Amino acid sequence: MVDATGPYELIALSAAAAARAIAAGEIDPTELIGAYRARAMADELNCFTWVAPERGPGSGGDIAAGSSPAPGESPLPGTPLGGVPLAVKDLFCTAGVPSQSGSRILEGYEPPYTATAVARLQGAGATLLGKTNQDEFAMGSSNENSAFGPVLNPWDRARVPGGSSGGSAAAVAAGLAPWAVGTDTGGSIRQPAAMCGIVGLKPTYGAVSRYGMIAFASSLDQAGPLTRNVTDAALMLRHMIGRDERDATSLRFPEQIELPRADRLDGVRLGVPAELSSEGIETGVLERFHSALALAQELGATINTDVMLPHAPHGLAAYYVIAPAEASSNLARFDGVRYGLRAGDGQDLVGMYTRTRHDGFGPEVKRRIMLGTYALSAGYYDAYYGRAQRVRTKIVEDFRAAFEEVDFIVSPTTPGVAFELGEKTTDPWSMYLNDALTVPMSLAGIPAISIPCGLSGSSEGKGPVGRGLPVGLQIAGPAFSENRLLDAAYALEQAIGFDSTAAHV
Repeated sequence: MVDATGPYELIALSAAAAARAIAAGEIDPTELIGAYRARAMADELNCFTWVAPERGPGSGGDIAAGSSPAPGESPLPGTPLGGVPLAVKDLFCTAGVPSQSGSRILEGYEPPYTATAVARLQGAGATLLGKTNQDEFAMGSSNENSAFGPVLNPWDRARVPGGSSGGSAAAVAAGLAPWAVGTDTGGSIRQPAAMCGIVGLKPTYGAVSRYGMIAFASSLDQAGPLTRNVTDAALMLRHMIGRDERDATSLRFPEQIELPRADRLDGVRLGVPAELSSEGIETGVLERFHSALALAQELGATINTDVMLPHAPHGLAAYYVIAPAEASSNLARFDGVRYGLRAGDGQDLVGMYTRTRHDGFGPEVKRRIMLGTYALSAGYYDAYYGRAQRVRTKIVEDFRAAFEEVDFIVSPTTPGVAFELGEKTTDPWSMYLNDALTVPMSLAGIPAISIPCGLSGSSEGKGPVGRGLPVGLQIAGPAFSENRLLDAAYALEQAIGFDSTAAHV
């Protein structure tokens, strides 16, 4: 029997544990939802851009068969996620709820439909708790590019939570939500997960429908879970995957996602490429990474340091051509004509376009639109975009060759721990380097997970009162290897024993 005498006992439950307790009748889902709503409403980290309003008693009683509950309503009876609250990144369309992608150009926009990934979770019984803050149109590594202000890291409020899914990551780390949906284009799930001390999973490209996700870079964007532990990540992913006729890039997943059970890594071959585990990485991060490798060996894994990803160092440059090029095309739809902000009333059409985009887009979005437009322009396409795509192909081939020698590639998730607010905002390239270890997996379309592997003990990795800051361990596998990946991550997670509730506020 769960002791649910107060809100703190309720929020101490993992999402999977809460779902089991609800199914067993041990806790009331409305109490769980109420406890999290109260915490979300008192959010001091700027994690949320919208929180579901409180509903009256019995508000879920009129839900039609086969439909999803409205935000904040009681769940459908008998559903597998039976009322566990869900935080959702602001770039997912949610019917009748602000879906602004962190941008003034979409401020207050309420779409008439819900993204497939969110709708599937709601259909499984998850209750929409709120929409989370993010870098504008998912363009950023620190959540400082949001039009609605930066999110603060719960481990140290003077530092960033990572980006672009920083609001989702910080909300889970701070105990404001049991789990959250994020998106990963070049590392936007894994990087904030690492900086906030939680689990973040980028699935195989195409495993989760992109329908209803406000697009950044369509050949890279992928939705995935941000959770307290690996089991919760597996449970959420189970209810997100699958073919969707409304997304031509979505694929039928070859097997059901199982909850991980492995406690050993016997026979598992881990590859540690020098290209992703040496140059430019903080001392404290490397210390925790090597400690995790030692634990993996104790669990029976073999470590191969000879595996190579020779084109991975070129991934960042290729990514920052391909992603802005796709963004320049995707963001052309925001022109003040159909939805969102319209500025410059009384001007001619071109003047209205210009004024709307000037007022609506932030500086980082404008920078990437200009970079992408230039890369696609006549005379430069082959020199930039075409060459970047060839590098991408080489990276895909590198991973394919590596997975003939090893089962998984492991590396630190980020080169450093969470950095101070404002530290890198005037130096875009320094900011972009935070994605150096996550971008190659995105370009290859393969799954990768970040799990916390301890706290940095070096001077650059200390938070308030000398407390260390979280370090992430990244594990990547071949396409559609999510079950094996989750098993390996689970075994390591149990051995590491990181306290995922340490930053609860």
